Amino acid sequence: MELLANWPVGMAALFVLLLVGLPISIALTLIGLLGTVSIIGWNPALSLLSTTFFDQGKNYSLSVLPLFLLMGNFVVQSGIAKELYEAAHAWLRHRKGGLALATVIACGGFSSVCGSSMATAATMARISLPSMRRYGYPDDLSTASIAAGGTLGILIPPSVILVFYGIMTQQDIGKLFLAGIIPGILGILGYTTAVWLSIRFRGIELATEPKLPLRDRLRALKGTLGAIILFIFVMGGIYLGVFTPTESAGMGAAGALLLTILSGKFTISSAFVTLFDAAKTTAMMFFILFGALTFTNYVNFSGMTGDMQAFVTYFGDGPTSVILTILVIYLVLGCVLEGLSMIMLTVPIFYPVVAAQGFDLIWFGVFVVVITEISYITPPVGMNAFVLRSVVKDVQLGTIFRGLVPFVLMDVVRIILLILVPGLVLFLPNSM
Repeated sequence: MELLANWPVGMAALFVLLLVGLPISIALTLIGLLGTVSIIGWNPALSLLSTTFFDQGKNYSLSVLPLFLLMGNFVVQSGIAKELYEAAHAWLRHRKGGLALATVIACGGFSSVCGSSMATAATMARISLPSMRRYGYPDDLSTASIAAGGTLGILIPPSVILVFYGIMTQQDIGKLFLAGIIPGILGILGYTTAVWLSIRFRGIELATEPKLPLRDRLRALKGTLGAIILFIFVMGGIYLGVFTPTESAGMGAAGALLLTILSGKFTISSAFVTLFDAAKTTAMMFFILFGALTFTNYVNFSGMTGDMQAFVTYFGDGPTSVILTILVIYLVLGCVLEGLSMIMLTVPIFYPVVAAQGFDLIWFGVFVVVITEISYITPPVGMNAFVLRSVVKDVQLGTIFRGLVPFVLMDVVRIILLILVPGLVLFLPNSM
């Protein structure tokens, strides 16, 4: 076990455990504990482990996580996704590729009250894919627009990933939520551009529908009012200082419950299912977070942060060189690790390095999440593609990944924009 005192051995052991299928929460806790033991001994390491789990278990800030999960579950139950899609379709039906454009926009709207990438992709697949198939959309374009649009669920607030990042780096969760809004809008614009490029350069002929009168288009927006009001209520309350992010989570969960009741979808049995699912997901995510914090202790004791800083500055001593090196590392890891696993593994290592270079950690959080979005739609571990494959069993993974190429290119453009113009991320949080 003394070998684990050398962090390269610990990292190799961690990757082996992940590759053999051990849950990331157990892998992070095990390597973090044994590595810390090899450096400071059993008694101090076990004491540190118990303190980490106990202190975080009673951390008031962590209550934001189950409440936002509950909010997302009630939103899914309320059927709001279908109303968002129908409203977007009403405004875009006369455009070539209007159904795919409506899918991307509806995904963005649904993400603003859901917070889960895979839930967004799975929900929108059941709603929008039948329409696109009926109008002759190629499978690669239709599934790609759903898979890419679904990635917005981890960026547009409320985002569970940003909650994790904020706790690990001790950053203001409310500011992280606000920082994700403009990059999220850029993501929607980029994905709609990807749809247009796919249709234009491939010469896809798609049927369109007559343009609806303005009165009918405005009437279609009626069904989206609940989602819009809920988003403005939650984020506006944080921005104006009416309530904290934790309080906003409780208000959002109550608002989502009210939406479900008003939609006529609420039943006692479904409410129990929703509550149980939120509790189960919360327990799973808590163990992942506690494992990541245990692994962070190992990172700090092993000297990994200093060595990693020396590694990334080897390719250039400027901040831009450092961030580009980290970008390449994330893109490579995204090909072999699922998004949440990648963040839990790398943030404890990279955020001290980035802070030492003078980068704003709010900006870095959004930067990491945008890169993680790419990992959800790139082979071989693109989780949203696998979600689509499980819902649409007659479409091959290769078809989905082929259609995602222009969407990935738009994500790369977005990352470059965020590096060149950090104000795109920091404008809203700095104006709080």
